[in-house]
Amino acid sequence: MEQYRKLERMYLSANMNTQIYHTTEITIADETATISMTINPKYFHALGAIHGSVYFKLLDDAAFFAVNSVVKDAFVLTTSFNINITRPISKGKITATGKVKFKSRNLFVAESTLVDEKGREIAFGTGNFAKSKVALSEDIGYQ
Repeated sequence: MEQYRKLERMYLSANMNTQIYHTTEITIADETATISMTINPKYFHALGAIHGSVYFKLLDDAAFFAVNSVVKDAFVLTTSFNINITRPISKGKITATGKVKFKSRNLFVAESTLVDEKGREIAFGTGNFAKSKVALSEDIGYQ
């Protein structure tokens, strides 16, 4: 669906993903989003594993785009997001998958899981999202 491709292009063209996370891939479908990234040592904390902010970013992004797959006219906003890290990771490819769990007119709940390349869960999260007043348009990279 063209809406999903526009959301994917919007994600990949964001400054955060072009200037910091160069190896990100995204696939969006109805009520789901999958984001993969190859780990780079530049994301490590002092103990040689990826920093919690990387876990958070991928989990939040996957849940966010799962929600925005069902909101056709506006950008959604994360209003809260909780993560649980279950194991450290320092190499390979990691993949976050987000799924919509609840939807109403303006409030959405989504969950996401993060796995390593062997399919082992390394983190999971749940977030609340709200429909904003910002239209999905070329001005924000939706093209």
